[in-house]
Amino acid sequence: MTTVDSSPSPTAWRALLALAVVFVMLASTGWTALQQHGVPGTARARALSAWEKGRVGALDLPDPHASPKRLAAFFGSLSAAQRVTLADRYPLVVGNLNGAPLTLRYRANRLAVIQARDDERERTHDSRLSAEGRRQAARRMNRFDSMAGDGRRILAFDPSGDGRAAEVFGDLDNARRVSVVVPGADTTLLTFERTERRYTAPAGMARSLYDAERAASPRTPTAVIAWADYTAPAGIGVDAVTGRLASAGAVRLNALTSALPGTSRVSLICHSYGSVVCGIAARRLPARVTDVAVAGSPGMRADSAGQLDSRARVWAMRDHDDWIQVVPHLEVGGIGHGADPVTSDFGARVLSAEGAAGHTGYFEPGTESLRNFADIGVGSYRNTSCADDGDGCRSGISGAEVI
Repeated sequence: MTTVDSSPSPTAWRALLALAVVFVMLASTGWTALQQHGVPGTARARALSAWEKGRVGALDLPDPHASPKRLAAFFGSLSAAQRVTLADRYPLVVGNLNGAPLTLRYRANRLAVIQARDDERERTHDSRLSAEGRRQAARRMNRFDSMAGDGRRILAFDPSGDGRAAEVFGDLDNARRVSVVVPGADTTLLTFERTERRYTAPAGMARSLYDAERAASPRTPTAVIAWADYTAPAGIGVDAVTGRLASAGAVRLNALTSALPGTSRVSLICHSYGSVVCGIAARRLPARVTDVAVAGSPGMRADSAGQLDSRARVWAMRDHDDWIQVVPHLEVGGIGHGADPVTSDFGARVLSAEGAAGHTGYFEPGTESLRNFADIGVGSYRNTSCADDGDGCRSGISGAEVI
């Protein structure tokens, strides 16, 4: 009788090891449970329902999922007073419409943030909530109070579930270079900014990069977007090692880059799981996206830079103390995110991350990682520093391309 060997193959064992290692990392970094967006009855859902029934003058309001060009034409047909009325009446809709004027989105989102803050303030006194529920409401109230501060340019905001947000640093309307910071797992409204360890949070990352870009090229009009406008993985589950959330995030990222105003060149600066989002998005990026740079990447859902099928230059870096290096870079049966972007076989331009000190230090001022991101962001490619102390990462780039 033939004996069938039912033990897992070496490839299957590697997949199981990858899953186990990532789960340990998730547990050790304290990631929290994921809450779902789009649940009926949320503030955003109610706002969309009201928008669908609304009118301005004799006009029906457009489909909020219409193309940015269609939405821009709609707002262009309105008077200034009509635009403001819509922003004030439907802030959670107008503030998230790609194609709406930026100043109108900033106004709408400030109103939406203030309303969310006031809602959370009421919840802090709600006796039906547990003590922990009231503490959570207080934390959200304080976060929203900060986001409503004078001078902040909130480009997107949704308080549903764990929440989504995006913030602009600089003049996005007139920028000639735009960098989009795409953060990784455990990104929520509560972690959008931090007082301590500020450069580990999306807002702090983007602010740090904006300052570094201005220092690198003071004459280049630039803007940086802290883009936490997707549902990131959280909790000890399969989301962090599969591509489901990254695929949904990539759709939103492509929509953003396609709708940015003007003719600016765009760089994606992607950290950790954010690099998975960027890898999937790369296949449909508009031509204006010239660079995709990843740091601390678990993989980009590709075996090589060529498989990304993008005209954008692909850059990669990893600090020697980054724990992500112990996660097996593979993809088996949908688990894992593919090859390691810093290996020579992958084919990315590998940059120095000197000074980053671990998985969350890439945006710390004074680090090689931040300086490299800034040089990419402003197009000063010849100033980048390669991981091997040579100039291989700059090969094929003739001179500076600052515009």
